[in-house]
Amino acid sequence: MENETVSKNFIENIIDKDLAEGVYDPVHTRFPPEPNGYLHIGHAKSILLNYGLAQEYNGKFNMRFDDTNPTKEKSEFVESIKADIKWLGADWEDRLFFASDYFGQMYEAAVKLIQKGKAYVCDLTADQIREYRGTLTEPGKESPYRNRSVEENLQLFEEMKEGKYADGEKVLRAKIDMASPNMNMRDPVIYRVAHMTHHRTGDTWCIYPMYDFAHPIEDAIEGITHSICTLEFEDHRPLYDWVVKELEYPQPPKQIEFAKLYLTNVVTGKRYIKKLVEEGIVDGWDDPRLVSIAALRRRGFTPESIKMFVELCGVSKANSSVDYAMLEYCIREDLKLKRPRLMAVLDPIKLVIDNYPEGEVEYLEAPNNMENEKLGTRKIPFGRELYIEREDFMEEPPKKYFRLFPGNEVRLMNAYFVTCTSFEKDENGKVTCIHCTYDPATRGGNFTERKVKGTIHWVSATEGINAEVRLYENIVDEEKGVYNEEDGSMNINPHSLTVLKNCVLEPELANAKPEDRFQFVRNGYFCVDNKDSKDGELVFNRIVSLKSSFKLQK
Repeated sequence: MENETVSKNFIENIIDKDLAEGVYDPVHTRFPPEPNGYLHIGHAKSILLNYGLAQEYNGKFNMRFDDTNPTKEKSEFVESIKADIKWLGADWEDRLFFASDYFGQMYEAAVKLIQKGKAYVCDLTADQIREYRGTLTEPGKESPYRNRSVEENLQLFEEMKEGKYADGEKVLRAKIDMASPNMNMRDPVIYRVAHMTHHRTGDTWCIYPMYDFAHPIEDAIEGITHSICTLEFEDHRPLYDWVVKELEYPQPPKQIEFAKLYLTNVVTGKRYIKKLVEEGIVDGWDDPRLVSIAALRRRGFTPESIKMFVELCGVSKANSSVDYAMLEYCIREDLKLKRPRLMAVLDPIKLVIDNYPEGEVEYLEAPNNMENEKLGTRKIPFGRELYIEREDFMEEPPKKYFRLFPGNEVRLMNAYFVTCTSFEKDENGKVTCIHCTYDPATRGGNFTERKVKGTIHWVSATEGINAEVRLYENIVDEEKGVYNEEDGSMNINPHSLTVLKNCVLEPELANAKPEDRFQFVRNGYFCVDNKDSKDGELVFNRIVSLKSSFKLQK
């Protein structure tokens, strides 16, 4: 048997080299979100990448909340993020951490930099600091407070901690190089005054570390070996390395950047989602039209389908966009052999079989999944009165319409051949009932002595159950693009949600539980909504239609 060569991504190649050279052992990764919103599909890539690397190299994976900005962070977001990561299957075991766990150590680290002459308290305003920073082509100017003595800086920083200064009145800056070609190295702010109540530490602190200072310290304290982040942090890496070097950590982590995952025609920006929530266009951060992980879960996507999607996208250094249709391809591939295929009539019209005995109910056997015999069979109740889809009947059909019309015979799936004999209309001319006769010899629907071109699905009118079904389209108008270029507003699709209240489903679905998934014959894949479904009042979300134009490139 030939050895199969598995090509590795560039991050795995770096880790292999580090392990071979004895730089690190074992591998230790982390996922460090800020709890200022719900995670989305892009974060799933980072979670699964970091966790997957820890698994691949028999290492460890940490879950850590980067909660250094109390103005935007909430406990609600902390809980939602934990639930999302557990659902995706990334197990942090007993290693759940918060940046706020280390506030004391970060303060001591800042004091150490002051003592080394590597940090100073600056009185410039935010606007002045921006002005002094210079441009990409011109060096910055040094702050007039840059050469304060170590003693004065220590005293001022202590006073900042004690709450003697208002927000924005003073900051602590790293003393690096105002002429650096990298703007991030031009004496960046590493601490600011913020009289804000923190979701975990309350009012203990009124100064908070900046992300670029806190992040490398957190990684170093936790013994992270490979700090894997997205491409926008590439220019921040020299500052990350400067912090861990100046603070003399014995085995500093290595930062590696990879390209973010961009999906076409979706809304991922937190401020835009917040706007959709606040304006009531969606019913929360988990609305199934969004691509937050909670929304994808509620819509009916599986962890396996998201893992497949992330693997297909791959890991690279180049930014690129992926079509949403690829995500839909992954959920179809995951569900098609796993879930039963049942009948549901979404736009029902009554069909009466005039020559079938009144009051009789018979049970017909049907396979649960034609492509997977292991899912077994079920009994479906059949009687004189049924419901079929309104679109499966036409009074005056066009050519090549093979479903039900006066005089035509069709197959009722898994049941009998029926022929349309007449129909009834209301005062507005709308068809309300179709009358047929059936041929008892065609039981089971597989009768071969004569052929019919049309097969339609149905549900017993007396035994079927009622449910609400929600059909989704993209929340934004795909032809106009996500955002209006003139004013930055979103181009909302008015047809993004269609609610069908009077759907009739096979009685088999009566005991379906939240997040149970099914294929509804001809209508797509559906999931029981995990928020609005109650006992006896089922709500089904369409995850995805049955077919797509998407083709996976081999």
